[in-house]
This record gives sequence, C-alpha cells and structure tokens, in this order.
Amino acid sequence: MSLREQLQRGLRVLSERLAHTRERLGAPLQKLLSRPDLSQEAFLQELERILLGADVGVELTERLLQHLRQQRGTAQELKPLLRQQLLQLLPTPPPEQLPATPTVVLVVGVNGSGKTTTAAKLAWRWKCLGKQPLLAAADTFRAAAIEQLAQWAERLGIPLIRQQYGADPAAVAYDALRAAQARAADVLIVDTAGRLHTKTPLMAELEKLVRVLRKLDPTAPHEVFLVLDAATGHNALLQAAGFARHLPLTGVVLTKLDGSAKGGMAFAVAAQFGVPIRYVGVGEGAEELLPFHPESFVDALLGTDAASEQVQEWHPQELFGKPS
Repeated sequence: MSLREQLQRGLRVLSERLAHTRERLGAPLQKLLSRPDLSQEAFLQELERILLGADVGVELTERLLQHLRQQRGTAQELKPLLRQQLLQLLPTPPPEQLPATPTVVLVVGVNGSGKTTTAAKLAWRWKCLGKQPLLAAADTFRAAAIEQLAQWAERLGIPLIRQQYGADPAAVAYDALRAAQARAADVLIVDTAGRLHTKTPLMAELEKLVRVLRKLDPTAPHEVFLVLDAATGHNALLQAAGFARHLPLTGVVLTKLDGSAKGGMAFAVAAQFGVPIRYVGVGEGAEELLPFHPESFVDALLGTDAASEQVQEWHPQELFGKPS
C-alpha cells in the first residue's frame, strides 16, 4: 500500500470512527441548530444539556453559554458565534517539525491510555517523513510494555534501545540519547512509565528522567506529549493536571477517539491547560494516528461541509512530503 493510499485510508477511518462522538455531540448539535422555532433561552438550555452529556464540563459549558447569552438571535444566527467560541477553546497545533537533532520526545500518560502504541506510531510517522527515528523503552516497570514496543519496532523497522525489566528508566533514556547522538538520529521517542511498583512516586521518577537527559542536552526534552484515553471523559482532566504540574507539556495525544462518545473532553483539556491537541488515535494501525485540526473537528461537529475539503487540501504533502 502506497503512502497516499495509507493516508486516504486513514482519513476514511477518521471520518467513520468519529461516529460515537458525532452521535453524542455532533448530531444533537446539528439537530438543535436546525430548529428555528426555539427561543434563545430554550436553545441555550438544550445546548447546555448536550455539552454536559459529551463531557465538555460544567465550567466550560457555562463559559460558552455566557458568551452566547450576550447575543440575540435564532439558533442558526448563533451558529457562527458558537463555532467561533468552540475554536477559541482549541489552541492551534504547531507544524510538525523537529526543532533539534536529535529532537527528544517524551511520551507520558497513565497505563492503559495507549501510550506505548502512540510512541511507536509517532516513530512511524517520522520515518514516513524521511527522518531517522529511534525508540527508547523507558517504561521498565512493565515487562509487557518493553515487549510491546519491541514488537512494534521490529514490525516497523525502527531501532530500539531497551534494557531489562526493572532497570532504571532514567538510565535507559540516557543511553538512548547517547545512541541517538552517535547515530545522528533525527528524533528520539521515549516511552515512559505510567505507574510505578516502587516507593518512588511516578512524577519524581519522570522529573529525574528529565534531569538525566539534560546532562547530555540542556534543551531536552523538546516535546512532551501527554497521552489521554478519550473514553475516560472528564476524568482525563485529573490525569492532565497531575502531569502538567511536573512536566513542561507541549501537546496532548487523544487516543481511542474511535470508540468514545466523550469527544467533548477535547475542549475541556485544551481550554484548561492551554496545550494543543497534537494528534488523535482512531485505530490500532500504524497509520491511524492523525494530526488534530481544530477547524475540521469543530466543523464536523456542527455539520459544516468545509471540513472535509480542508482536510483533503492539507493532508498529503504536509504529513508525508511527496506521496509515493
């Protein structure tokens, strides 16, 4: 399968597998916006119910309603304002770039969020861009995580730095960065622990890992991606808060969006922490990790036809360079 075919398949999967989010949030919104008979207050009350049901969150929902109450009009007249407000909640992700050689990317998150799989998929993406990625299995407190990443690395043809189960995660990361520098790798993706079986708190262990990396590169890590399971809904905010207090988060990866009806939590996470959603996972395949575009996401929820056109214009060359 060529890169272009893989890309087109990924786009179809994204559209198909957002069905749960559309069912809970998009479809009710579109139905509500098509009712000219509703008074403004009745419209806002129903909008509140829909937003809360999709795990947008109480505080954020109230903020949106306050903005809309300042205007007068029918549902259709308020639609552009609602679109504008939703977009303002989603920071625009930066372009996919590697700011250093090697660029060090920490992949963090709780166990079960899809963290290890995301690390492998990120490595595959950069490989498709013609870069030389290197993976590091620093989730050494789970033998299964090491083996899982090793299987991905072998399948995708990406080199992996690993040690034995129970090894010091910071030591693994240090050795991996030394290897990346020696091999002139473009990017090092470090899979970190999501839970520890020791007396050392998880965040302290992650902070140690960062300190050790900075002995080799004072600017590392260059990216810290927090992986969140979309199915956890508003509970993801608690996870994000814990990591944000201890690490310089640069982006969120929202996984399992294909199986979740709680896509509204994307707004809550981005708004509360001011961190852009960088990627969304919509399946198990290596190609099913796609960059997040706020306009396409919001337009899909509101039933704006421009969404698919934006995606088609943007994807092929920006993601993979010249398609094969």
